[in-house]
Amino acid sequence: MPYSITNLCIRCDSCLPQCPTGAIKLEGEDYWIDPLLCNDCEGYYSEPQCVTSCPTGSPVPWQAKKGRCKTNIRTATSPSLFPDGKSHPFASAIVVWEACNVLAQRQSLPWKADEADRLYYQRHIHQGQGSIGFQITHTLDPLPPTPLSKEVALATLSTFDVRSACLHLIYAAHATVLERPWEQEFIINDQQIEEYLGLEKRKDLSKPARLALIKDLVQQPCQIQVSIDWLAQGRVAGFSLRESRLWHLLEVQHHFQEDDLGCKHLVGLTFKLRAGQWTQYFLNQQGYRDRTAFYQYGSLPKLLLSTVMSIWQQHEGAARMMLWLLFKAKVGREQRLTVPTLMRVAYGEERILHASTHREHRKRLLRTFESDLEVLNHHGLKPVFDPVTYAPEIQPLWARLSELPDDADAALEFWVNDGSGSTRLTDAAPRGKWNRLMHARILYFELPPQWSRQPAATNRKKQRSSQRRTKAKPQLTLSAEDVVKARKNLQWSQRQLAEKTGKSQSWIRDIENNRFRAKLEDQVLLRKVLGI
Repeated sequence: MPYSITNLCIRCDSCLPQCPTGAIKLEGEDYWIDPLLCNDCEGYYSEPQCVTSCPTGSPVPWQAKKGRCKTNIRTATSPSLFPDGKSHPFASAIVVWEACNVLAQRQSLPWKADEADRLYYQRHIHQGQGSIGFQITHTLDPLPPTPLSKEVALATLSTFDVRSACLHLIYAAHATVLERPWEQEFIINDQQIEEYLGLEKRKDLSKPARLALIKDLVQQPCQIQVSIDWLAQGRVAGFSLRESRLWHLLEVQHHFQEDDLGCKHLVGLTFKLRAGQWTQYFLNQQGYRDRTAFYQYGSLPKLLLSTVMSIWQQHEGAARMMLWLLFKAKVGREQRLTVPTLMRVAYGEERILHASTHREHRKRLLRTFESDLEVLNHHGLKPVFDPVTYAPEIQPLWARLSELPDDADAALEFWVNDGSGSTRLTDAAPRGKWNRLMHARILYFELPPQWSRQPAATNRKKQRSSQRRTKAKPQLTLSAEDVVKARKNLQWSQRQLAEKTGKSQSWIRDIENNRFRAKLEDQVLLRKVLGI
């Protein structure tokens, strides 16, 4: 049973050194006990040491705060993100991407130890001529960012939470609002973070539990320091950055409310942060205008944050892939992602190597991967399988059943036709499926509308570039109705049309459902195959 300190406390400092768990905290001139750290000295002493050492009997059994939480005037925060409730610009440079991978993938990354036995992870860039490295440090300033030893860093990594990547992205969004983020601070509080992550809907978490979770997640991105060796690129000169913090956590303010006994209940947190020096090179508006630095940003969908918070426990692999695809989607539509690449992101190289030599582990990993793909598909990230390397017979069952009609009679006819064929959708996977998957590709992921939203500046740039074009491409008007009518006249299914055009079945379905219009060359291909 945790304890609380009442207003009988005379601040004699007797209890502070006696607490074995460090639960007794000093806030200003007053003491309070963190109920999530206090365990009644169980496993250390037979009696709680704060009670036995207190001359006034101030500590009493802790009672949960009831009723509304009221605090004194808080520090004013930075403007809230997501004013439209959907998306917000965020810094999307490679530094942010790799740091997101560190927080999401943790021990799955190829960490190494340097000559001083300090753990580091390094990503080579520019064909190995440059690099970006990361190390784990202590959290709070003004402590110098000294990298932890290998043993301590690995233990710290094991405590990292994939959800801390969401806080990292929130910081990257706040940094884009500032003119000089490497010098300017931004302030956020627990209420804003709860709203961004959807934690205000979690009725199963008490107020102290939510605050403890938020404080822990806020600190983890601030335990990363970055080193960069960057070659000259265009007019931007090369530069080096050594062991600089990714994010500075400058101050944590605790807000309390007292009850009738004078016990302090923690009811709020405010955090003051500043971006690291990397933003001077990758998020520098004036430097970008002068062509001496970069200003790289994308669009952060709010839905991503709440989705990761909801699926991380049961589908951590899907959460990892979702965070990775947020940056990968910038590359373009025809990404041609290989299955081994996605598996390494979701589960790590070691787990894949183990599965390649152990049959039962391989089967479990395949089931997990297909389940995680289904979760991504459910949340709007729809994979488009390469019909050549990722043929229908090795695709997940949920993808093969996408043709199943909603109408009962049509569904019955569908299964009758399926059962009369030489192969059936529900047949067991063919032999060698694992080896085929190791060479399979996903052409791209269809993104939800919030993911594909571009910042206003990007849209204006595209409009200006389109206006400069003097020769417009001819547009063919091939409607979805034309495709459906021609396909049915030939008595082809969507699957048969997909095979004849070399496209995926989901691509044909989306064209017929008018989800998007086929490109010029694809319209020509459809007209040729369908004889239109």
